[in-house]
Amino acid sequence: MTSKPTLHPRNRHQGRYDFPRLIEGYPELGRFMITNPYGKPSIDFADPEAVRVFNRALLKTQYGIQHWDIPADYLCPPIPGRADYLHVLADLLAEDGAGEPPRGPKVRALDIGVGANCIYPLLGHSDYRWRFLGSDIDPVALAAAKAIVQANALGKAIDLRQQNNPKHILMGLLEPDERFDVTLCNPPFHASREEATRGSQRKWRALGKADPKRKLPVLNFGGRNNELWCEGGEIRFVTQLIGESVQYARQVLWFTTLVSKASNLPGIEAALKKAGVVDRQVVDMGQGQKQSRMVAWTFHDQTARQAWHAARSGKSQA
Repeated sequence: MTSKPTLHPRNRHQGRYDFPRLIEGYPELGRFMITNPYGKPSIDFADPEAVRVFNRALLKTQYGIQHWDIPADYLCPPIPGRADYLHVLADLLAEDGAGEPPRGPKVRALDIGVGANCIYPLLGHSDYRWRFLGSDIDPVALAAAKAIVQANALGKAIDLRQQNNPKHILMGLLEPDERFDVTLCNPPFHASREEATRGSQRKWRALGKADPKRKLPVLNFGGRNNELWCEGGEIRFVTQLIGESVQYARQVLWFTTLVSKASNLPGIEAALKKAGVVDRQVVDMGQGQKQSRMVAWTFHDQTARQAWHAARSGKSQA
């Protein structure tokens, strides 16, 4: 029997949340505490404001992020799963480097679809001190992300840039002389709002929260159209990303994306083969009931990847 993936060993969110510690660091969280059906302290994850305050408490107590907020109806991300993606990326870079996850500002990452929450750059800088460029097509999301960056004095570590053509992902975004060790992306995985709503309803049923007397949010954790769905859904977005990555093959060491639906993997594999990638990886990930996977691809062979790491670290290869 194959065991489900669990949180990465370096993830700070192992086991149950330490609510007393969280409340001590962010007292406002105490207003949202409940006792769950198992008699354990928790918060009401059906309450968007409770989830927002919970994230603020996690970010402050465990990552030193003093100020964090997002506009109404924008995606409020589950932090443990977001952190896991970054740890898997660090392992990916470690394979071709010195065997240890690279740390420090010489490592540069591109977050495609950074969103209003700016969560990947915040966590990635806190855990690994990497520098980030976050891109998005939504000016409101970018303005919110910029406010977070400025409020936490992270302007030297996190840059933000708008993709002005919503039909493109990478094209027209990157400068010819820019280099990135890794890209990351949590693509919109539904093909329509209706599909996203059905998915949220299934999630509520699985969590045992489908109380007919209670009005639940249409989308738990929020999320606007370009965050949760796009025409053609996840498979179209990811295959377009793969297609565009060919033009930036020499500028990026590893391209990566999350893939929520295993049924999309055969189509993604076909797109990678067509693109002529040199190497590819699929890494299973999981948090609770949610299963996902990271797909990574590169146009650099192992020798070139090792040379890239050596150049970044300032070490010459023998």
